[in-house]
Amino acid sequence: MKSRADLFAFLDALGIAHQTVAHEPIFTVEAGRHLKAEMPGGHSKNLFLKDKKDRLFLAVAHCDTAVDLVGYGRTAGAKGRLSFGRPDLMTATLGVVPGAVTPFALINESAKALSDVAVDRALLGHQAVWFHPLENDASTALSPQDLLKFIRACGFEPRLIDLASPQSA
Repeated sequence: MKSRADLFAFLDALGIAHQTVAHEPIFTVEAGRHLKAEMPGGHSKNLFLKDKKDRLFLAVAHCDTAVDLVGYGRTAGAKGRLSFGRPDLMTATLGVVPGAVTPFALINESAKALSDVAVDRALLGHQAVWFHPLENDASTALSPQDLLKFIRACGFEPRLIDLASPQSA
């Protein structure tokens, strides 16, 4: 699995400007609200999901989006309802532990097991978007356009979607 240094080297090689702020480990959106006030931009919650046929999905949502999992599953072609993937499956696939799920984990070769990567349109209106750099004791900012560039460089075409109302578009 890739390290934080590998991630930053990859971002640099892509010409992606990034800024990282160290902080105490954050395991939930709510636990990090006090820190986010000092980091202007869009903050995320990242959901590792699976369907009934064991297809895997990553939903990168704005932290305040009430994600419609049923609607996203239909839009993404999931078989049956989406559910949260087990922690051991998440670690094997993304190389991160619970509380550290991030689109930056797409840098890991094992992430190729994902069937779909969705990015919430609510994140794209911010000047900067923040994600854990593979560990939850820091947050890294980049522009929304550079987030999409990174995802594409990892071999995925991001599904740009309103995760609160995925079937409205």
